[in-house]
Amino acid sequence: MNRLIIFLALLFASTGFSQNSEPTNAGEAAAQKAKAADELDSKYQSWVSELSPERQAWERVLQSELGGFYLPIHKKQKVAGQANAWDFVEDDPALPRILLIGDSVSRAHTQTVRKGLAGKANVHRAPANCGPTATGLKKIDIWLGDGKWDLIHFNFGIHDRNTPIADYKKRLEQLVERLQKTGATLVWANTTPIPDVPKMKYTAASIVERNAAAAEVMEKHKIMTDDLYAAITPRLAELQKPDDVHFTAEGNTFLGETVVRFLEPLVTKP
Repeated sequence: MNRLIIFLALLFASTGFSQNSEPTNAGEAAAQKAKAADELDSKYQSWVSELSPERQAWERVLQSELGGFYLPIHKKQKVAGQANAWDFVEDDPALPRILLIGDSVSRAHTQTVRKGLAGKANVHRAPANCGPTATGLKKIDIWLGDGKWDLIHFNFGIHDRNTPIADYKKRLEQLVERLQKTGATLVWANTTPIPDVPKMKYTAASIVERNAAAAEVMEKHKIMTDDLYAAITPRLAELQKPDDVHFTAEGNTFLGETVVRFLEPLVTKP
């Protein structure tokens, strides 16, 4: 029996298992979390060190802008060799440059848009979950960067669902005026539906109201609208996650393909 106990102890030790591997208090949990974060960052920084100067510069922007939720996800994906919406885009100078600005719904369909327009446009993404219009006004110059954009596809809405309509319209107007200065063709993506979920303070009506307000701003500035709301509404039961503003993988693909169909005629030479 003693030999069996010794054997099992050695086996657990050699495979990394331990009776004490689970944290026993908040302090231990925090220490384990910090250690894991340090290990991930070390691997990520090692990956970054092998990149070209241009790609390293882009990663520094992401490190500054992605925030505490998305940056760790980005690091894990890069260490694992996975592509994501914020991948560095090596421009083909013969193709137009597109910038996608929007929140997590937009982020989730970015790769579908990039794939659908491959060989037709260089599809970039703003280095953030762009959030509400208030954040947009603070960060828009960072998102635009120094390059020239031929087309900008943009949205603000879900994160503005509780923003007073007057404030939403005013900020959206300011954002449009800034984007127009780029000389790019502008495409407004109206906001996709959200369900009524009282505990989350989600109301379907809030998006209907903000899309109506945004439509007034876009009409005033003669900006075309990619009507994602109308496109996906008939398939919400199938494609939207329950009690959530986000969509299933199939829903994200559907939205991305909808964006591709709208943008393709705008970037394809006759």
